Amino acid sequence: MSGQQGGEVAPIEVRKNLLLPDNVRWPSDPSQPILELRGVWKSFGEKQILKGIDLKVTAGETVVIMGESGSGKTVLLRLLVGLDVPDEGQVMAFGQDLGRLSLRERLLVRKRAGMLFQNYALMDSMTVRDNIAFPLEENTRLGRAEIDTRVRDLLQMLDLPEAGEKFPNELSGGMKKRVSLARALIANPELVFFDEPTTGLDPVMIEFVDQMIIRAQRAYNITSVIISHDVGSVQRLATRIAMLNDGRIVQEGDFAAIRSSTHPWVHGFVNVGGSGRMVESVVDLGAGRALCDDVEARLAAEPDEPVVELRGVHKSFGRHKVLKGISLKVPPKKITVIIGGSGSGKSVIIKHIIGLFRPDEGQVLVLGEDMARADRNAVRRVRERFGMLFQNSALFDSLTIYDNVAFPLIERGLARGKACRDQVEEVLERLHIPELANRFPAEISNGQRKRVALARAIVTRPEIMIYDEPTTGQDPVMIRNVDNMIEEAQSAFDITSIVISHDMVSTFRIADRVAMLSLGEILAYGAPEELRGSEHEKVREFIFAGSQD
Repeated sequence: MSGQQGGEVAPIEVRKNLLLPDNVRWPSDPSQPILELRGVWKSFGEKQILKGIDLKVTAGETVVIMGESGSGKTVLLRLLVGLDVPDEGQVMAFGQDLGRLSLRERLLVRKRAGMLFQNYALMDSMTVRDNIAFPLEENTRLGRAEIDTRVRDLLQMLDLPEAGEKFPNELSGGMKKRVSLARALIANPELVFFDEPTTGLDPVMIEFVDQMIIRAQRAYNITSVIISHDVGSVQRLATRIAMLNDGRIVQEGDFAAIRSSTHPWVHGFVNVGGSGRMVESVVDLGAGRALCDDVEARLAAEPDEPVVELRGVHKSFGRHKVLKGISLKVPPKKITVIIGGSGSGKSVIIKHIIGLFRPDEGQVLVLGEDMARADRNAVRRVRERFGMLFQNSALFDSLTIYDNVAFPLIERGLARGKACRDQVEEVLERLHIPELANRFPAEISNGQRKRVALARAIVTRPEIMIYDEPTTGQDPVMIRNVDNMIEEAQSAFDITSIVISHDMVSTFRIADRVAMLSLGEILAYGAPEELRGSEHEKVREFIFAGSQD
């Protein structure tokens, strides 16, 4: 699917921006760009972030800025919205040089734009209606009836007609994105900034949110600037892409031009998502493709005694049934990836495996222990045989890398002195980061922090490693690095790995086994290639959502 291919939406009347006073008249020259950066440099202390950026955004465009973590995307966005000013160069918005405007004047320019934040930025104590209405109620004299009409129209357009009286904590991630978009559009802005709009969403929801953005762009006739590293999403949304690397825009063009680029970094970034290794099933692959949809039969075909096994596990919270008879095997010394959308039950399964939850019905067998019936001491002993890598690394900022990795050994009395030092140094060496030992977390990259967190998890020699959404929020290059790290750890330490994910590229790159979860049920189980051949409609929708081909 190419950029801007969403379904047709009847255009609505374009009204003036409701947040600007009537006496403010800064019309845009239609022959000039709405936004322009001219030779923009920006540094913080001795660190040079942006190095002579030139960029134009004309009316009606959807310009996507792509780049690795730390490339300067966020700094560039802050300059575009007037939150920072450049050290050198000009940032022009609606014909105004933001660097020459007073704070009040910059605020007025900013009111001509809307903003969709990565983390929603909704107010938990307010209803959906009040969150969306907030800009108008705070900054205009419109009556409640008029504001309610505008809120209702937006909720209808974004397929949320019944959500007005709900609170943010009652909404899914995709619904929160749509509410944030409605709030960004309520004042009828000429320009909308999107900060990583699909981060943390599963493939089906990413495609859905993309289509909502396309509908809003057409209905409200807006110009968009999007910060993103999701290649499939960018393909759907962008009319033009600016590739940012090491503080410079190294190439611009439409998706086809960027995808076929001969620039080494651009080509590597956009095409990094290969299919990776595909481990064949223990059953005949042709038969296995169909067998993976018969989960019970496919589980029975596993030849090895499982390290973890769930048998008919049910779990409810109040009236909400989260797990509905889950049966699953995790074979030894392999990578099992559990995939599924938000709310499918992935995290609840993990909490049963590590003994934080007990099932209402069924068995959870881990390393020979039934966690459903184990006492506190037995659960603790099993947990000590686990390692966990969290999304955010969770390192101690005040400790060196060496001390971070040594922490669990010392805290649990497993090793001290030379024995501790030898174990830490061995793990750092085997994960290719020995040079980081005397540095602090703030001094190393995001990818390095992931490896340090893995070193800390694995230094106690766990038998099972659990990875909780390890690639969420990462750019394609970083995702590849994290995948390599998981595979290297698997090879170097000969462990069993369980990965929670909704990243299909990553899943098909690293997995030996994949369990596809939906609404508390496992729809398919097998080797990656078996799931590719699944005939189950929901499995195919999830796997192929957002395909770039």
